[in-house]
Amino acid sequence: MLKQIRNHKRKNGEKGFTLVELMIVVAIIGILAAIAIPQFTKYRARANNSAALSDARNFRTDMEGYFAEWQHYPN
Repeated sequence: MLKQIRNHKRKNGEKGFTLVELMIVVAIIGILAAIAIPQFTKYRARANNSAALSDARNFRTDMEGYFAEWQHYPN
């Protein structure tokens, strides 16, 4: 029954998508990409800033530990 319905939709034996359908899909993908790419770059910038702050805190902790051990900072 389902096979008959599918065959009924395509009377001329045509297969595939129409040009209009493909253009609509490409336009939708373009819109989604235009929204997603700026958000992605913002998240990457935040991640890089967080990593830099974490590295600075770790360096400070290491220097304080060195000072506590040797009573001076390394040259």
